[in-house]
Amino acid sequence: MKVRKCILGATMMSALAGCGSINATANDTTHAAFNWTSSAPLISPQPVPGQTIYGVKDPSIVYVNGKYHVFMTTAGSAGWGLAYTSFEKWSDASSATIVPLDKSPMGPGYRAAPQVFYFAPQKTWYLVYQGGDPLYSTSNDIADPKSWSAPKPFFSAAPDIVKQPQGHGWLDFWVICDDQKCYLFNTDDHGRLLRSETDLRQFPHGFHNTVAVMTEKTEDLFEASNTYRIAGTHTYVTLVEAVSPKGRYFRIWKSDSLEGKWEPFSPASMNAFASRDNVKQAWSQDISHGEMVRTNTDQTMTIDPCRPLEYLYQGNDPAVRVDDYIKLPYRLGLITAQGDNPVSALCRQPGATP
Repeated sequence: MKVRKCILGATMMSALAGCGSINATANDTTHAAFNWTSSAPLISPQPVPGQTIYGVKDPSIVYVNGKYHVFMTTAGSAGWGLAYTSFEKWSDASSATIVPLDKSPMGPGYRAAPQVFYFAPQKTWYLVYQGGDPLYSTSNDIADPKSWSAPKPFFSAAPDIVKQPQGHGWLDFWVICDDQKCYLFNTDDHGRLLRSETDLRQFPHGFHNTVAVMTEKTEDLFEASNTYRIAGTHTYVTLVEAVSPKGRYFRIWKSDSLEGKWEPFSPASMNAFASRDNVKQAWSQDISHGEMVRTNTDQTMTIDPCRPLEYLYQGNDPAVRVDDYIKLPYRLGLITAQGDNPVSALCRQPGATP
C-alpha cells in the first residue's frame, strides 16, 4: 500500500494435523485454475475520536489460540495508521472492536501495510510495516494491542537500488524465512519485486544484497506481494497485485527456493490468482492487498494445501468515485477457494494417484 493521489487502472516443513499425505513433486500447472467465492464485507471502519476513518486496508491475519487476529491499515482524515481486531468466528468479525495501535509504544505517525508472524527462534511476535522505510515492532502477546514496541528500522539507510535514478522507492514489506536465512520482499509500484536477505541467526539485523527478482510492466507487477511455503513440499508461491481495466487483481508464481527463479503458477491468463473474473459474489471492483489465512504462525509463512484456501482481501464499492486515494471506502472480505487449484493439487490423500 502506498500513499498517492490517483489509482492506476479502473481505479519447518510439515503438514498440519489432519492433512493427508503430500505429493511434493506435483509442480506442473496443467491442473485447474483458481476459483473463489467471496463473503460480504466482514470488517469495516469504526469511529475514532477526532477523525474520520474512510477505509480499512492491507490486512495481515493469523489464527492462534482459538481466535483470528487481524492487523490492518486505517485510512483516515488524520492520515494512515495501524489497528488490530480479533474474533473467534467470521460471523463475529463485523462486531469485533478495532483498536488503533498508536496508544502502544509504537506511537502515532505514518504506519501502513502490516505483516504479523511469530519468530520462533526468539519466541517473539513481529509486526512488519512501512513508515517510508521498512519498520518492525515486537510483542510477547499478540492479543494485547498496547504491547507493541517502538518502531525500529530494518536498514540504516535505503539501498541504492530503491533510490532514484535506479529505483522508485519501496513499499509493502514481507518477511519469510527458511532454515538458514530470512528474506525481506517488497514491491515498488514500478514493475519490480525486490528481495533482501539476512542470516536467520541475525534477524532482524543484517539485511543486505537487495536485488530485483522479477521485473515486468508497472501495471502487471504493481504492489502488495506476499510469499508462502506450501506445507510438505519444496514449493514456494508468491502473489503480487496487478492492475487491469477491470480493477486490481492478484497473480501467482512458484519457485523451489526463496532464492530461485519465479515461474507462473496458474494456467489462467496472466497467471491470475484472484480477480473479478474468478471470484463469485464479488462486491468489490478490486481483489486487492491481503493475506492468506494461516494456522501456522511462524516465520516460515507455511500454508496447508490440504485445507481450503482462504484469503482476506481489501475491496471497495465500484460505484464510489473519489479524487483522493485515502478516501476510498475499502472494506475487508474473505474469498474461499472452490474446487481443485494449483495449490490444492499439491495435497494427495492416501491412496490417490500422484
